[in-house]
Amino acid sequence: MLRLCSLFVALAAALPAGAQTLSGTVRVVDADTFDIGAPETIRLVGIDAPEAAQGCRDGARELPCGRMATEWARAMFEGRTAVCRVEDVDRYDRYLAVCEVGGRDANAALVREGVALRYRDDPRYAEEEKEAILLGRGVWAYDMLNPAAWRDAQRAERAEANAPDAGDCPIKGNISGNGKLYHVPGTGSYGPTRIDETKGERWFCTEAEAEKAGWTRAGGR
Repeated sequence: MLRLCSLFVALAAALPAGAQTLSGTVRVVDADTFDIGAPETIRLVGIDAPEAAQGCRDGARELPCGRMATEWARAMFEGRTAVCRVEDVDRYDRYLAVCEVGGRDANAALVREGVALRYRDDPRYAEEEKEAILLGRGVWAYDMLNPAAWRDAQRAERAEANAPDAGDCPIKGNISGNGKLYHVPGTGSYGPTRIDETKGERWFCTEAEAEKAGWTRAGGR
């Protein structure tokens, strides 16, 4: 019986994810990722938000655009009910979905308000992005690298430091005598820190994900 149940679970996992519609109360993980109480987090398809550790510039001022975008997304959608149409599952086992909140496309709204950009060459939110650029909304008011270009730069930095490739998940979750600490790119402790997954150490996609798993930011905020 156990073997049959395991087989059923494996077959269910292999079914096309696009047939699923999920609904729940939104907890914003970051500006392109929702937790609605589903087994996995929801990655909002077609959009790409600044990474948690990513900065931007307003003239001479350095600003934390990744954190700013997350806070803007929370102001828009935190605690509201989302209905998400799942299209696929990504390599990190996150559902790729278009979510509606209050009857409107939340993915499109985030791009229109300049909280997120459209993802690479995905054309579906091109008009919303043009509007945000024209009006200088959200992150478009600042000088900021495209999130994909920023991640590419982080990969190059890791390669130079001989670190393993973590893809879109560059935050290092290290375990030491000081406990479980996570290190973000750009901090002094990031380069020297090595991750040994056989000891329970791991990579995280966002700071919120690391903190939810029980890690604390190295050096505080």
